[in-house]
Amino acid sequence: MSTEAFLRVDGPRVVDGRGRTVVLRGVGLGGWLNMENFITGYPATETLMREAVGEALGVERAALFFDRLLSAFFDEADADFLAGLGFNCVRLPVNYRHLESDDRPLQIIEAGFARIDRVIEMCAARGIYTVIDLHALPGGQNQHWHSDNPTHVAALWRDRTFQDRSVHLWESIADRYSDQAYVAGYNLINEPADPTDEVLGPFCARLAEAVRAVDSRHILFLDGNRYATDFSVFTEPWDNTIYACHDYAVAGFARGGDYPGYTDGQWVDRRSLEQAFRRRTEFQRRTDTPLWVGEFGPVYTGDPVRDEMRYQILRDQLEIYLEHQAGWSIWTYKDIGLQGLVHADPDGPYLQRFRPLIDKKARLGVDAWGSTGDELAEVMEPLHELIAKEFPNWRAYPWNARRSTNDIVRYILFAQALLDEYAEYFRGLTDDDLVAMADSFAFASCLRRTRLCELLREHAER
Repeated sequence: MSTEAFLRVDGPRVVDGRGRTVVLRGVGLGGWLNMENFITGYPATETLMREAVGEALGVERAALFFDRLLSAFFDEADADFLAGLGFNCVRLPVNYRHLESDDRPLQIIEAGFARIDRVIEMCAARGIYTVIDLHALPGGQNQHWHSDNPTHVAALWRDRTFQDRSVHLWESIADRYSDQAYVAGYNLINEPADPTDEVLGPFCARLAEAVRAVDSRHILFLDGNRYATDFSVFTEPWDNTIYACHDYAVAGFARGGDYPGYTDGQWVDRRSLEQAFRRRTEFQRRTDTPLWVGEFGPVYTGDPVRDEMRYQILRDQLEIYLEHQAGWSIWTYKDIGLQGLVHADPDGPYLQRFRPLIDKKARLGVDAWGSTGDELAEVMEPLHELIAKEFPNWRAYPWNARRSTNDIVRYILFAQALLDEYAEYFRGLTDDDLVAMADSFAFASCLRRTRLCELLREHAER
């Protein structure tokens, strides 16, 4: 493989070995090596879900299902499709548990690396770069389900042991891929949320030093604090580093109002979208480093009128990124129908089997991504009122008291209470049934969100 493909940072640009500008535009492969509840339909967190399914099926048959799912979720047909959209970048979210286990820390799991190798090779064969993104770190780097955190405490920032394991893991990753030209770089910590604002900066410096002792060539991608929106923990920019923001529009959430219009009491239009983008990238522009949006993108409701507004949000954001010469990675590639470019067929084996459970999750609002936060109002509103009355000074992190109450009650308590019910849907299935359910996520079995794909293709090729 030609070394000319290696990327590096040159001022505000990313360039290849011949000095040509490369604007990284593509998609995040959410739900693959870091499963998320709204993407594949289970409740709570990946590890708790796997444990529940393992109890229902037994260890060997659960492994059959999950191994088949991981193989089916991304293969040659998916890589061809992304190349056909004009993408030159895929962000690969990885749960650390694929690379080491909690009962044997610091011992590398080869099978996890083999899965990453396979996708990197498929993408490289089509001229697509990959960004390896550690999406779930030991102890949890943020308070939410997508770091596979079963609590609302981000223990990574409290425990040196978790930090040491993360350093060792990144040393192993960097050593493995130091010679891979089509690995664009390493996204060291997805969406960190350090409540102290004191640990993240020094820990990033420690991670960077460890990685560069092994691999001095690849770009480092650093997310800001508070879920990649606040870069105040950084001072002088580091060489060959991209500071990656996440740029979700509030009107694009499930609870979003009209666009243009009001959401959560604030007016949202194209001007406000650009103001938010400028605020989130102030550090990058001040330090003359590349602009790259690691995640963004609205969720879709199934209502044609509302979804037309979501497409307008996306169109406006893409135009803003183009005007600022910012690269991007939209979230996410494949799911069960909320946000993905492609999604499992509602009439396929998986969704036919799990539809009652998925509908129950929606009724109770137990998935943070996809919930309006207003479901089950007869139960939750009195609780919100009680919290506001009795604990008016609660310093709820990372957002506010209402959202933290939802985090703890809806997305942890209710979600974890649903785990056994989800697992029960696996009982009685034959091995062939399990394979068919996993293959529901294969590209040939999925449907395309055509309007979304056309819009992204238009901007990827500009």
